[in-house]
Amino acid sequence: MAHAFLSDDWLEEAKTIREKHDTGGDPPAHTVKMNQVITEVPAEVTDDGVINMHMDTSSGEVQIDKGHLDDPELTVTMDYATAKAILVEGNAQAGMQAFMSGKIKVQGDMTKLMAMQQGTPDPSAEAIAKEIQDMTA
Repeated sequence: MAHAFLSDDWLEEAKTIREKHDTGGDPPAHTVKMNQVITEVPAEVTDDGVINMHMDTSSGEVQIDKGHLDDPELTVTMDYATAKAILVEGNAQAGMQAFMSGKIKVQGDMTKLMAMQQGTPDPSAEAIAKEIQDMTA
């Protein structure tokens, strides 16, 4: 069943997918504590058009959820379409274009964001990405 990107159902399914593929392997190559502000979110996902999220890899696991961390290293603000292109479709080019055109705003330690883009994903990360793409409406 397909779920709208960033809806509560989508977040729960994405968490289930990540847990299913957790093999206890290597931790993420780079740690980051990042808040995300997603704007222009459709009404079917949220009433006010904004979702506050966070990603924290400091424990050695990727934790993504709604709400903001109290002590982020950076905060990234982007619109819903850009977030979906980057996070679901894996479209790095869309992310670069959005950043260059000012559609992505970064506050804080930008080197953390740049470090996340380095290296190649492991096979479990690729499987997670594929399943998330398949379940996203």
